[in-house]
Amino acid sequence: MLRLAWRRSTSTNSRVGPARVFSAALRGADSPQQRSVKRSGPPPGARSASVLVQPARGLSISVSMSMASGVEGSSSSTTHRHTNRLAKEKSPYLLQHAHNPVDWYPWGQDAFDKAKNEDKPIFLSVGYSTCHWCHVMERESFEDEEIGKFLSDNFVCIKVDREERPDVDKVYMTFVQATSGGGGWPMSVWLAPELRPFIGGTYFPPRDQRGRPGLKTVLSRITEQWQNNRTALESSGVRILEALKKGTSIAANPGESPPLAPDVANRCFQQLAHSYEEEYGGFRDAPKFPTPVNLMFLMTYWSVNCSTSEGDEALQMALHTLRMMALGGIHDHVAQGFHRYSTDSSWHVPHFEKMLYDQAQLAVAYITASQVSGEQLFADVAKDILLYVSRDLSDKSGGFYSAEDADSVLASGGPQKREGAFCVWTASEVRDLLPDVVEGATGAATQADIFMHHYGVKEQGNVAPEQDPHGELQGQNVLIVRYSMELTAARFGVSVEKVNELLASARAKMAEVRKSRPRPHLDTKMLASWNGLMLSAYARVGAVLNDKVLLERAVQAGNFLEEHLWDAEQQTILRSCYRGDQMEVQQISPPISGFLDDYAFIICGLLDLYEATLQTKWLQWAEELQLRQDVMFWDDQGGGYFCSNPNDSTVLLQLKEDQDGAEPSANSVSASNLLRLSHYAGRQEWLQKSQQLLAAFSDRLTRVPIALPEMVRALMAQHHTLKQIVICGQRDAPDTTSLLTAVNSLFLPHKVLMLVDGSADNFLCQRLPVLSSMSQQGGAATAYVCQDFTCSLPVTDPQELRRLLLDGNIKMPTE
Repeated sequence: MLRLAWRRSTSTNSRVGPARVFSAALRGADSPQQRSVKRSGPPPGARSASVLVQPARGLSISVSMSMASGVEGSSSSTTHRHTNRLAKEKSPYLLQHAHNPVDWYPWGQDAFDKAKNEDKPIFLSVGYSTCHWCHVMERESFEDEEIGKFLSDNFVCIKVDREERPDVDKVYMTFVQATSGGGGWPMSVWLAPELRPFIGGTYFPPRDQRGRPGLKTVLSRITEQWQNNRTALESSGVRILEALKKGTSIAANPGESPPLAPDVANRCFQQLAHSYEEEYGGFRDAPKFPTPVNLMFLMTYWSVNCSTSEGDEALQMALHTLRMMALGGIHDHVAQGFHRYSTDSSWHVPHFEKMLYDQAQLAVAYITASQVSGEQLFADVAKDILLYVSRDLSDKSGGFYSAEDADSVLASGGPQKREGAFCVWTASEVRDLLPDVVEGATGAATQADIFMHHYGVKEQGNVAPEQDPHGELQGQNVLIVRYSMELTAARFGVSVEKVNELLASARAKMAEVRKSRPRPHLDTKMLASWNGLMLSAYARVGAVLNDKVLLERAVQAGNFLEEHLWDAEQQTILRSCYRGDQMEVQQISPPISGFLDDYAFIICGLLDLYEATLQTKWLQWAEELQLRQDVMFWDDQGGGYFCSNPNDSTVLLQLKEDQDGAEPSANSVSASNLLRLSHYAGRQEWLQKSQQLLAAFSDRLTRVPIALPEMVRALMAQHHTLKQIVICGQRDAPDTTSLLTAVNSLFLPHKVLMLVDGSADNFLCQRLPVLSSMSQQGGAATAYVCQDFTCSLPVTDPQELRRLLLDGNIKMPTE
């Protein structure tokens, strides 16, 4: 039968990522074997692996391929030789494949029925629209007439956007990783008609190279084995699936409690400190990812250990990382926002893709850093991120788009796309744009001289050859701050204020030039989960800065979610919606029901929106959604939430995400949501659910808490008990605003904020009758700081409230 094995060799000089060695061989009907794979490559979209196909003849053929750069997939022509049923879809990724000479189906019953009726194996291809290697495989293989015909004749071909269907992606990526030790996108998996996988891989070159088989050969081998060795093939798939069901089970033992929070938090800190890179921050040498979940844990760890050397070290790790990222090329200094990751250890040369979930989490991390440090730089970066999102990733309906691609065509024209073409600069471009001599500057320096010095622009380009093996960035410059404002000012004999003014003016001129360049592909799909993350970002940044524009944008995002991604009749969150040709919001039929992360991230966003605006409608909706989440996803036997609805028979594994990665695990976020809501709604069962959830992940939290830093934060919140900060006053009154400003100026990870405005039908007073006993003192807005609703003496002075919150010792009233 077909047998898998994967191996990789890492190319240290690859900017895009390591070279992959693909192995394909034919041997007997053995079960798949797993090999350890060194994960030193780039993230999803720039990763690949291969299949080892082994029938009985014992023939063994290796396939190797370097990560060559190429043109992104689909043709821009308005007339097409081929149009398949993906043309009726709304996903930008599926639409990119609508004119392939492949008989593609979307994931659904039509495809499943065809596979059963024709007794054909399924070829499942999973990717996303801004995935570089998905574009390469489309161009090389799926636009190839011969390969397209072979696929269509011998397989039922299904194309899946992993962002639309994370449930499908997780199941088959779990299979690929378990049988190979690695994975990535594009993901290529072969399934029996009953949807059971029997072999998988990621990227494949189209044809044999130097005696090594490509996709065409692999397809031929699989077809042969399906015809001649099917029983062994399918039985192996069944065995693997059963092993995965057991191996991926996460459940609490009867009566089990969550692990001790201080021990888990200390271990998480130690593991992060061990992987910390001191010179530039971050948690590995290269490639280097922002990992906001790590940074938020470190700042939370500091907040409860601020008097210890470990707490101080944790804070410095977080702040140094955020500072170096802000100065680096991963930060877009001209058009704002952050790129996906850095290919080097110094945050200089990025993979230029921009993802909504990165912007959301980094905005929160930066505004948190401003709270704990008081440094204006961090608040400025948080605003900078939201400026980018408001301008480039926002729909007029209030929703947020998913991503911008890394690749675009050159301004000089031609069909070829290059990574970073939209973002990089030659020295001559900078000199031509900024020719003016700066009055009073040393040596009659021009604005270009000052800009090039400050941002490391070199005549020959500032990207090292080892970071650009395919020559895409030859002669180009990725902007990176090389000097402080003070040093640049001293170098040219001008004031710091003058340097600030000159650099801001230069960036504005460069932004105008960028507008004339061909833009990268924009994925205009709007996902509930990522919109929930972005809702949190606008709410939290807006609250800290007391910025009405940001808060209005947060409310607009909340309204968008309610109008376009909430089916009130079915009481169901919808996974996604789409921008139509006329800029209208569109939906597919039937729509995709939301998954656990959609509920968890929206609930978190609504709680943050309530605390930012104190409008109880958001709190009410959060409570409603949590009740629905419990019904749809909660595991009554083992505790915790399944990632997708366990009643969906087409999803073969019921998984619970056990890693906080590029996005936090929905179970991690849910643990915090349940705790916060238990304080708002007075529901003890939600506190108990949060504890059961944490108990279910007890083994993972105890052994490798670094895998779940966001869940460790929830465990810490359980341990330290949330404070209730109750403000009695009118929502928009100046004295109420002053108290709220005092609260929002501080990073208080273990608190809930409430407003009691004296109205008889107050939502909170109905759920928490004790609030009715709290009132304004002397007609002024008044704050109470409580634990388990045992409260401090009332406070009306903002500074006194701030001192009380910083002190943490609640002074109780005497009888």
